[in-house]
Amino acid sequence: MTNFKIIQKRNIWLFISGALFVIFGAALLTWGFKFGVDFTGGSLLEVNFSKARPDVTEMQNALSDDKVGNLGSLVVQPLGETQASIRFQESTEEKHLAVLGALRKLAAEKDKSNTVEELRFDSVGPSIGQELKSKSINAIFFVLLAIVLYISYAFRKVSKPVASWKYGLAALVAMFHDVIITLGVFSVLGKFYDVEINTSFVAAILTVIGYSVHDTIVVFDRLRENLPKSHEDFEGTVNTSLNQTLVRSINTSVTVLLTLIAITVFGGSSIRSFALALTIGIFIGTYSSIFVASPVLVVWEKIKKS
Repeated sequence: MTNFKIIQKRNIWLFISGALFVIFGAALLTWGFKFGVDFTGGSLLEVNFSKARPDVTEMQNALSDDKVGNLGSLVVQPLGETQASIRFQESTEEKHLAVLGALRKLAAEKDKSNTVEELRFDSVGPSIGQELKSKSINAIFFVLLAIVLYISYAFRKVSKPVASWKYGLAALVAMFHDVIITLGVFSVLGKFYDVEINTSFVAAILTVIGYSVHDTIVVFDRLRENLPKSHEDFEGTVNTSLNQTLVRSINTSVTVLLTLIAITVFGGSSIRSFALALTIGIFIGTYSSIFVASPVLVVWEKIKKS
Protein backbone atom coordinates (compact mmCIF):
# COMPACT_ATOMS: atom_id res chain seq x y z
CA MET A 1 0.00 0.00 0.00
CA THR A 2 1.27 3.48 -0.90
CA ASN A 3 2.32 5.43 2.15
CA PHE A 4 1.61 9.09 1.41
CA LYS A 5 3.83 11.61 3.20
CA ILE A 6 0.97 13.61 4.66
CA ILE A 7 2.41 14.57 8.03
CA GLN A 8 5.83 15.26 6.57
CA LYS A 9 4.23 17.96 4.38
CA ARG A 10 2.12 19.38 7.19
CA ASN A 11 3.35 22.94 6.66
CA ILE A 12 1.66 23.01 3.25
CA TRP A 13 -1.69 21.74 4.56
CA LEU A 14 -1.64 24.02 7.59
CA PHE A 15 -0.81 27.01 5.38
CA ILE A 16 -3.78 26.25 3.11
CA SER A 17 -6.06 25.87 6.13
CA GLY A 18 -4.72 29.06 7.70
CA ALA A 19 -5.26 31.03 4.49
CA LEU A 20 -8.86 29.80 4.12
CA PHE A 21 -9.53 30.48 7.80
CA VAL A 22 -8.25 34.06 7.56
CA ILE A 23 -10.10 34.81 4.29
CA PHE A 24 -13.50 33.49 5.38
CA GLY A 25 -13.04 34.63 8.97
CA ALA A 26 -12.45 38.18 7.68
CA ALA A 27 -15.55 37.90 5.47
CA LEU A 28 -17.59 36.79 8.47
CA LEU A 29 -16.38 39.67 10.65
CA THR A 30 -16.83 42.22 7.85
CA TRP A 31 -20.21 41.24 6.39
CA GLY A 32 -21.86 39.03 8.99
CA PHE A 33 -24.96 37.11 7.89
CA LYS A 34 -28.12 37.81 6.00
CA PHE A 35 -30.59 36.51 8.59
CA GLY A 36 -33.85 34.89 7.54
CA VAL A 37 -37.22 35.47 9.15
CA ASP A 38 -36.48 32.76 11.72
CA PHE A 39 -34.07 35.19 13.40
CA THR A 40 -35.34 38.65 12.43
CA GLY A 41 -39.07 38.07 12.67
CA GLY A 42 -41.55 38.70 9.85
CA SER A 43 -42.97 36.64 7.00
CA LEU A 44 -41.52 34.91 3.97
CA LEU A 45 -43.81 33.84 1.13
CA GLU A 46 -42.60 31.90 -1.91
CA VAL A 47 -44.93 31.48 -4.87
CA ASN A 48 -44.89 29.95 -8.34
CA PHE A 49 -46.65 31.45 -11.37
CA SER A 50 -48.00 28.90 -13.85
CA LYS A 51 -47.33 31.28 -16.77
CA ALA A 52 -45.18 34.38 -17.14
CA ARG A 53 -44.07 35.88 -13.82
CA PRO A 54 -44.80 39.60 -13.36
CA ASP A 55 -41.70 41.72 -12.96
CA VAL A 56 -40.54 42.97 -9.58
CA THR A 57 -41.95 46.48 -10.02
CA GLU A 58 -45.40 45.14 -10.89
CA MET A 59 -45.44 42.91 -7.80
CA GLN A 60 -44.26 45.77 -5.59
CA ASN A 61 -47.04 48.00 -6.94
CA ALA A 62 -49.62 45.24 -6.40
CA LEU A 63 -48.48 44.95 -2.79
CA SER A 64 -48.35 48.69 -2.06
CA ASP A 65 -49.84 50.11 1.15
CA ASP A 66 -52.97 51.43 -0.56
CA LYS A 67 -53.84 47.95 -1.88
CA VAL A 68 -52.96 45.48 0.88
CA GLY A 69 -52.17 47.78 3.81
CA ASN A 70 -48.87 48.36 5.54
CA LEU A 71 -46.57 45.32 5.27
CA GLY A 72 -43.52 46.90 6.86
CA SER A 73 -40.31 46.46 4.90
CA LEU A 74 -41.28 44.73 1.63
CA VAL A 75 -38.64 42.83 -0.37
CA VAL A 76 -39.57 41.08 -3.64
CA GLN A 77 -37.02 38.75 -5.18
CA PRO A 78 -37.41 36.69 -8.38
CA LEU A 79 -36.46 33.00 -8.15
CA GLY A 80 -35.75 30.97 -11.27
CA GLU A 81 -38.05 31.48 -14.25
CA THR A 82 -41.51 31.51 -12.67
CA GLN A 83 -41.05 31.80 -8.90
CA ALA A 84 -40.78 34.75 -6.54
CA SER A 85 -39.94 35.32 -2.89
CA ILE A 86 -41.83 38.02 -0.98
CA ARG A 87 -40.59 39.08 2.43
CA PHE A 88 -42.42 41.52 4.68
CA GLN A 89 -42.43 42.53 8.33
CA GLU A 90 -46.06 41.79 9.21
CA SER A 91 -46.65 38.24 10.40
CA THR A 92 -50.46 37.99 10.70
CA GLU A 93 -52.54 35.48 8.75
CA GLU A 94 -54.65 38.37 7.49
CA LYS A 95 -51.65 39.96 5.76
CA HIS A 96 -50.56 36.56 4.43
CA LEU A 97 -53.92 36.08 2.68
CA ALA A 98 -53.98 39.69 1.48
CA VAL A 99 -50.56 39.33 -0.19
CA LEU A 100 -51.49 36.01 -1.78
CA GLY A 101 -54.78 37.46 -3.06
CA ALA A 102 -53.05 40.52 -4.54
CA LEU A 103 -50.55 38.33 -6.39
CA ARG A 104 -53.30 36.12 -7.80
CA LYS A 105 -55.22 39.20 -8.95
CA LEU A 106 -52.08 40.57 -10.64
CA ALA A 107 -51.42 37.24 -12.39
CA ALA A 108 -55.03 37.04 -13.66
CA GLU A 109 -54.91 40.61 -15.00
CA LYS A 110 -51.94 39.69 -17.21
CA ASP A 111 -53.33 36.27 -18.26
CA LYS A 112 -56.58 34.72 -16.97
CA SER A 113 -55.01 31.24 -17.10
CA ASN A 114 -52.01 32.35 -15.04
CA THR A 115 -52.40 30.88 -11.56
CA VAL A 116 -50.35 31.38 -8.40
CA GLU A 117 -49.28 28.43 -6.24
CA GLU A 118 -48.02 28.99 -2.71
CA LEU A 119 -44.79 27.04 -2.24
CA ARG A 120 -43.81 28.16 1.23
CA PHE A 121 -44.91 30.48 3.99
CA ASP A 122 -42.93 31.12 7.18
CA SER A 123 -43.95 33.59 9.85
CA VAL A 124 -42.04 34.38 13.05
CA GLY A 125 -42.52 37.13 15.64
CA PRO A 126 -39.47 39.33 16.41
CA SER A 127 -39.21 38.21 20.05
CA ILE A 128 -39.23 34.55 18.99
CA GLY A 129 -36.58 35.33 16.39
CA GLN A 130 -34.23 36.78 19.01
CA GLU A 131 -34.87 33.80 21.29
CA LEU A 132 -34.04 31.37 18.48
CA LYS A 133 -30.80 33.24 17.77
CA SER A 134 -29.76 33.10 21.43
CA LYS A 135 -30.64 29.41 21.79
CA SER A 136 -28.75 28.56 18.59
CA ILE A 137 -25.55 30.16 19.89
CA ASN A 138 -25.92 28.35 23.23
CA ALA A 139 -26.50 25.01 21.49
CA ILE A 140 -23.31 25.33 19.43
CA PHE A 141 -21.25 26.36 22.48
CA PHE A 142 -22.40 23.48 24.68
CA VAL A 143 -21.95 20.95 21.88
CA LEU A 144 -18.33 22.05 21.43
CA LEU A 145 -17.67 21.85 25.16
CA ALA A 146 -19.27 18.41 25.49
CA ILE A 147 -17.27 17.03 22.55
CA VAL A 148 -13.92 18.21 23.96
CA LEU A 149 -14.70 16.71 27.37
CA TYR A 150 -15.79 13.42 25.83
CA ILE A 151 -12.70 13.07 23.63
CA SER A 152 -10.44 13.89 26.58
CA TYR A 153 -12.15 11.15 28.60
CA ALA A 154 -12.08 8.60 25.75
CA PHE A 155 -8.33 9.10 25.28
CA ARG A 156 -7.52 9.33 28.99
CA LYS A 157 -5.26 6.24 28.85
CA VAL A 158 -3.18 7.71 26.03
CA SER A 159 -0.70 9.96 27.79
CA LYS A 160 2.50 9.54 25.78
CA PRO A 161 3.92 11.36 24.00
CA VAL A 162 0.89 13.73 23.82
CA ALA A 163 -1.46 14.28 26.76
CA SER A 164 -5.03 12.99 26.35
CA TRP A 165 -6.62 16.46 26.61
CA LYS A 166 -4.64 17.56 23.56
CA TYR A 167 -6.55 15.06 21.42
CA GLY A 168 -9.74 16.85 22.40
CA LEU A 169 -8.17 20.23 21.75
CA ALA A 170 -6.86 19.12 18.33
CA ALA A 171 -10.36 17.96 17.41
CA LEU A 172 -11.69 21.33 18.60
CA VAL A 173 -9.17 23.18 16.41
CA ALA A 174 -10.32 21.14 13.39
CA MET A 175 -13.99 21.77 14.26
CA PHE A 176 -13.44 25.49 14.72
CA HIS A 177 -11.64 25.55 11.37
CA ASP A 178 -14.59 23.80 9.66
CA VAL A 179 -17.27 25.95 11.27
CA ILE A 180 -15.58 29.31 10.59
CA ILE A 181 -14.94 28.46 6.93
CA THR A 182 -18.54 27.26 6.45
CA LEU A 183 -19.91 30.37 8.18
CA GLY A 184 -17.59 32.57 6.13
CA VAL A 185 -18.79 31.02 2.86
CA PHE A 186 -22.39 31.81 3.83
CA SER A 187 -21.37 35.34 4.77
CA VAL A 188 -20.03 35.77 1.22
CA LEU A 189 -23.15 34.15 -0.29
CA GLY A 190 -25.36 36.43 1.81
CA LYS A 191 -23.45 39.52 0.72
CA PHE A 192 -23.38 38.83 -3.01
CA TYR A 193 -26.24 36.37 -3.63
CA ASP A 194 -28.75 37.22 -0.85
CA VAL A 195 -28.54 33.73 0.66
CA GLU A 196 -30.21 33.81 4.07
CA ILE A 197 -29.56 31.65 7.11
CA ASN A 198 -32.30 30.22 9.32
CA THR A 199 -32.75 27.57 12.00
CA SER A 200 -32.13 24.76 9.50
CA PHE A 201 -28.70 26.31 8.91
CA VAL A 202 -27.95 25.97 12.63
CA ALA A 203 -28.94 22.30 12.42
CA ALA A 204 -26.56 21.94 9.47
CA ILE A 205 -23.69 23.51 11.44
CA LEU A 206 -24.29 21.15 14.37
CA THR A 207 -24.28 18.23 11.91
CA VAL A 208 -21.01 19.48 10.41
CA ILE A 209 -19.49 19.61 13.90
CA GLY A 210 -20.56 16.03 14.55
CA TYR A 211 -19.27 14.80 11.20
CA SER A 212 -15.94 16.58 11.63
CA VAL A 213 -15.43 14.98 15.03
CA HIS A 214 -16.50 11.58 13.70
CA ASP A 215 -13.86 11.67 10.97
CA THR A 216 -11.18 12.94 13.35
CA ILE A 217 -11.97 10.26 15.93
CA VAL A 218 -11.53 7.52 13.32
CA VAL A 219 -7.96 8.70 12.72
CA PHE A 220 -7.21 9.24 16.42
CA ASP A 221 -8.59 5.83 17.33
CA ARG A 222 -6.31 4.13 14.82
CA LEU A 223 -3.41 6.15 16.24
CA ARG A 224 -4.32 4.99 19.75
CA GLU A 225 -4.19 1.37 18.55
CA ASN A 226 -0.88 1.83 16.75
CA LEU A 227 1.06 3.75 19.41
CA PRO A 228 1.80 0.80 21.80
CA LYS A 229 3.05 -1.50 19.01
CA SER A 230 4.66 0.96 16.61
CA HIS A 231 8.43 1.02 16.07
CA GLU A 232 8.27 4.43 14.40
CA ASP A 233 8.52 7.81 16.08
CA PHE A 234 5.33 9.74 16.85
CA GLU A 235 5.36 11.56 13.50
CA GLY A 236 5.76 8.31 11.58
CA THR A 237 3.04 6.57 13.61
CA VAL A 238 0.58 9.40 12.97
CA ASN A 239 1.34 9.30 9.25
CA THR A 240 0.88 5.52 9.11
CA SER A 241 -2.44 5.81 10.98
CA LEU A 242 -3.63 8.47 8.54
CA ASN A 243 -2.78 6.31 5.55
CA GLN A 244 -4.62 3.36 7.07
CA THR A 245 -7.83 5.38 7.40
CA LEU A 246 -7.43 7.63 4.33
CA VAL A 247 -9.39 5.55 1.81
CA ARG A 248 -12.22 4.93 4.27
CA SER A 249 -12.54 8.63 5.12
CA ILE A 250 -12.55 9.74 1.49
CA ASN A 251 -14.97 7.05 0.29
CA THR A 252 -17.42 7.78 3.11
CA SER A 253 -17.32 11.52 2.45
CA VAL A 254 -17.69 11.17 -1.33
CA THR A 255 -20.84 9.05 -1.03
CA VAL A 256 -22.37 11.58 1.38
CA LEU A 257 -21.33 14.55 -0.76
CA LEU A 258 -22.86 13.06 -3.92
CA THR A 259 -26.20 12.80 -2.14
CA LEU A 260 -25.96 16.34 -0.74
CA ILE A 261 -24.99 17.82 -4.10
CA ALA A 262 -28.04 16.18 -5.67
CA ILE A 263 -30.27 17.67 -2.94
CA THR A 264 -28.65 21.10 -3.37
CA VAL A 265 -29.15 21.10 -7.14
CA PHE A 266 -32.54 19.42 -7.43
CA GLY A 267 -34.10 19.97 -3.99
CA GLY A 268 -36.59 22.64 -3.10
CA SER A 269 -35.62 26.12 -1.97
CA SER A 270 -36.67 25.39 1.62
CA ILE A 271 -33.89 22.81 2.10
CA ARG A 272 -31.29 24.15 -0.33
CA SER A 273 -29.36 26.24 2.20
CA PHE A 274 -29.38 23.31 4.64
CA ALA A 275 -27.97 20.93 2.03
CA LEU A 276 -25.44 23.50 0.80
CA ALA A 277 -24.15 24.12 4.34
CA LEU A 278 -23.73 20.38 4.85
CA THR A 279 -21.96 20.01 1.50
CA ILE A 280 -19.44 22.74 2.28
CA GLY A 281 -19.00 21.69 5.91
CA ILE A 282 -18.50 17.98 5.23
CA PHE A 283 -16.04 18.70 2.41
CA ILE A 284 -13.99 20.97 4.68
CA GLY A 285 -14.44 18.58 7.61
CA THR A 286 -12.97 15.70 5.61
CA TYR A 287 -9.99 17.88 4.74
CA SER A 288 -9.46 18.98 8.35
CA SER A 289 -9.65 15.47 9.82
CA ILE A 290 -6.77 14.44 7.56
CA PHE A 291 -4.73 17.60 7.09
CA VAL A 292 -5.39 19.68 10.23
CA ALA A 293 -6.20 17.63 13.37
CA SER A 294 -3.35 15.11 13.11
CA PRO A 295 -0.69 17.64 12.03
CA VAL A 296 -1.66 19.79 15.03
CA LEU A 297 -0.92 16.83 17.33
CA VAL A 298 2.50 16.39 15.71
CA VAL A 299 3.28 20.11 16.02
CA TRP A 300 2.49 19.95 19.75
CA GLU A 301 4.70 16.90 20.17
CA LYS A 302 7.57 18.71 18.38
CA ILE A 303 7.12 21.79 20.57
CA LYS A 304 7.15 19.61 23.71
CA LYS A 305 10.44 17.99 22.66
CA SER A 306 12.15 21.25 21.74
